[in-house]
Amino acid sequence: MSKESFSDLGVPEPTVAALVQRSIHTPFSIQSLVIPDALAGADVLAKSPTGSGKTLAFALPIVQRLDAGDDRPSALVLVPTRELATQVAEEFEAVGRAAGLRVAAVYGGTSVSAQGKAAKSAHILVATPGRLQDLATRRLVKLDGIRILVLDEADRMLDMGFQPQVDAIVRRLPRTRQTMFFSATLDGQVAELARAYTHNPSRFDVELPSQIERGETEHRFVGVTAENKVETLVEILGHDDGLTLIFVRTKRGADRLVQRLRRHEVKAVAMHGDMNQGARERALAQFEAGKISTLVATDVAARGLDLDDITHVINFDPPADSTGYTHRVGRTARAGRDGTGITLVLPEQQSEVSHVARRLGEQDQFEQQGMRVAPKRLVYSGRGRRSKWGPSRPRRKI
Repeated sequence: MSKESFSDLGVPEPTVAALVQRSIHTPFSIQSLVIPDALAGADVLAKSPTGSGKTLAFALPIVQRLDAGDDRPSALVLVPTRELATQVAEEFEAVGRAAGLRVAAVYGGTSVSAQGKAAKSAHILVATPGRLQDLATRRLVKLDGIRILVLDEADRMLDMGFQPQVDAIVRRLPRTRQTMFFSATLDGQVAELARAYTHNPSRFDVELPSQIERGETEHRFVGVTAENKVETLVEILGHDDGLTLIFVRTKRGADRLVQRLRRHEVKAVAMHGDMNQGARERALAQFEAGKISTLVATDVAARGLDLDDITHVINFDPPADSTGYTHRVGRTARAGRDGTGITLVLPEQQSEVSHVARRLGEQDQFEQQGMRVAPKRLVYSGRGRRSKWGPSRPRRKI
């Protein structure tokens, strides 16, 4: 955290008082860096992970720059999931109440007409791209008054295939606007999107605050067959205490696995995109309260899930690559607690998953399970030569 106060950064006293009521006294690094430039109306490009405090970094300047007298939406925050939309909207409501600003969260799984009515009269829209595009196409909300655009977790929006909707939404916005772009990565397609949407942005590369302590993560790879995969999972769950998040590839797979676990007397709930919002919230509430210790989720449904008490992440279906593995297993070992990431590997998956094991330095554990480690993968570096598959070149951190 910075030694500066929010007042030093230009945040008005009523908003500072609202922060104090929530026991927020000192800004995190991302907030100290972004808020002054954002208040000045500059475009912002920030590489910042979940847990860095980025929501307040854009919420506080937006609250100060908007006029409660406006009768149409003036700020738009695009997020990848409905859970994140709810979290960000709650943050805005807490700091925008003193300024008389109205906030609307727009996402799928709820009434289109009700959300359209709320969005039409809100000052700040926090929306998933698909539902907002639907509302705009139906002319239930106008976006021609948007003066500030935020893309939050832009890399995940691209991963989820939202770029066509994001592009369509941006075409509806005024060309003269402030754009703030937050992402865990700023390479490849994300970098291209950032260049297209921002103009001479202030760029910040921020790591997690040192005060946010992460525990140690144990990585385990377990060889299974199609016949013993569920039984192996049940055995693992029988030895592990705490909250366990299990990842599967499909929505049907989540429901099917929950049913199979229940036949083995393991209580579990599913969370995926085909469930309505109420059902998703009930499942998450049961899991968060520890009433049910096992949550089975798809990648899409788990985005925006931010709990400190998850002790185990199990990849029932392995992720597509090492980036997906990092996003999944990064949900454990938080708040100073240790955590465990376990991946179940079918024979036909060994070659691909071994690349993840190698990158983690766990190839010995992988081989001890009787699985084969594939040769190092070569990929095109983009610089006229080939380089070994591995971590990207480190950047200067702030």
